[in-house]
Amino acid sequence: MNKPGKSFPRPLAEVLHRTLTAAFAKQGFASTELVTRWPDIVGAEIADHSEPEKIQWPRPSASDAPEPGVLMLRVEGPAAIEIQHLSGVVLERVNRFFGWRAVGALRLRQAPLTRRKQTPQRPVDNDAAARVAAHLGEITDEKLRAALGRLGAAVKES
Repeated sequence: MNKPGKSFPRPLAEVLHRTLTAAFAKQGFASTELVTRWPDIVGAEIADHSEPEKIQWPRPSASDAPEPGVLMLRVEGPAAIEIQHLSGVVLERVNRFFGWRAVGALRLRQAPLTRRKQTPQRPVDNDAAARVAAHLGEITDEKLRAALGRLGAAVKES
């Protein structure tokens, strides 16, 4: 009887690669890298206000050369005009990333971006955290008492 070989844990990126590749392919992306490396491709200023949604490819024609697609971008409202003026730059950077003229035009869709913006955390007042921790009854673990004190001080501030 043959025993199955040992299985080793695999990185999450490797496990999800097949699933994500199929999902991105439905949106016209040949690879996930255009979405995941968007800030590196177009620059931080443009990437802060836009994100690629999909690439619409034209129907195949009789000619041998593939025709360029249309990149659909989701853009925050006020930045749409600026990105429209920079469309030549965006097209150049995306095509440089692909290594061929993959995208010939941009279509902008004004909508809120799907990714969440990171809100910076405010520092907690250590004196307030110590006062809250002093009122905690029978908690013997000092780390837990300090963490609950910080949580209580943050709740009081908000």
